[in-house]
Amino acid sequence: MAKKPRQYRKRVTTPSKRAAPVVEERKPKEGAIEVQGTIGECLPSTMFRVKLENGHQVLAHISGKMRKNFIKILVGDRVTLELSPYDLNRGRITYRFKN
Repeated sequence: MAKKPRQYRKRVTTPSKRAAPVVEERKPKEGAIEVQGTIGECLPSTMFRVKLENGHQVLAHISGKMRKNFIKILVGDRVTLELSPYDLNRGRITYRFKN
């Protein structure tokens, strides 16, 4: 019995209908305190010592979205932090301001 030749379906491409990106207002997680500060020191394993505007120093790590999108943070950058009301000495960096 002879084999039939393989038939491939033609791939039809249509122009993608992408919508314009929607800019949403960033909101902190429920119960979190949002503050701004400046990176003072880079520590191992993506930890940073951040000096807040009120003079306090906080230990902070990068949020998951920033880590996923490879946002680089250097000493002197202005950032936004989320602090937990339970531990005000640790925070999560959620945004780096463009210089």
